[in-house]
Amino acid sequence: MSLAPRAVLVHRTTEYEELLARHGTHGQAAFFLGSRGRSIDEIAARHHRTRRALDEVAAAVPLQWRRSRVERTDLDRFLFAPEDVVVVVGQDGLVANAAKYLAGQPVVGIDTDPGRNPGVLVRHRTADAAALLRAAVSPRCVADRLTMVEAVADDTQRLLALNEICVGPPDHRTVRYRIGPDDAGTAPEPQASSGVLIGTGTGATGWIRSLWRERSGVPALPGPVDPRLLWFVREAWPSPTTGTSLIAGELTIGQHLRITVESDRVVAFGDGMESDALELTWGQSVRLGIAGTALRLVV
Repeated sequence: MSLAPRAVLVHRTTEYEELLARHGTHGQAAFFLGSRGRSIDEIAARHHRTRRALDEVAAAVPLQWRRSRVERTDLDRFLFAPEDVVVVVGQDGLVANAAKYLAGQPVVGIDTDPGRNPGVLVRHRTADAAALLRAAVSPRCVADRLTMVEAVADDTQRLLALNEICVGPPDHRTVRYRIGPDDAGTAPEPQASSGVLIGTGTGATGWIRSLWRERSGVPALPGPVDPRLLWFVREAWPSPTTGTSLIAGELTIGQHLRITVESDRVVAFGDGMESDALELTWGQSVRLGIAGTALRLVV
């Protein structure tokens, strides 16, 4: 007998909750913000909108379904199952935070604060939740397959990201490495820089775009479902032993970029979540390219 679907509601702690955790009470938090020229009223209002949205989405889950909730900081410890329908209730970035832990499960993005969030990934309102949940488990489910980027280290560590992966120093210093296509016919170039960024079309509205605008002669930015990535070296430093000829490029299906570490410590992290990173050291290498899995975002 097959299991009933499980709705997994992904959310994050609100700014108001963080203030209460730090200051203890509403009054003390209000005093703290007031001493800095800010009001707690708007922050509290956003908190209540978010909690109300979570309650409304939870109420829309069919009675025969199983259900669970997971907070953003617990994502790396939560076990997603194949039959899950993942409902992200919050901001666009929360979809990216959850995406790296999924393996093809359908994702529904619910915007808790329309007009404040861009709504690129959280495209729907709470009133649409019931219909979207039914659609997510239908054989006729319509979903965008958003390209993801993958990093695989030579010790089998693996990292997925929806927007971008950054390979660089954990403390913002310069790191040394060798970089080049992952093929025997091309010699890698030794470099010293503040890191390498590899991004998708979904991430092309953020960090990748800022680097793309600074460079000339690079390919056009990909779209979210385009099967290609762009990569950029950040602040490559020319010296007698390090070069700057390989500072940007494109990766399509089957193509990979390999980075071999020549520093004591380098980390690879995805979508800004430095707490869940690959740790690399002298002599280790990491291969980057299009992930074999994509994010299924229900439309």
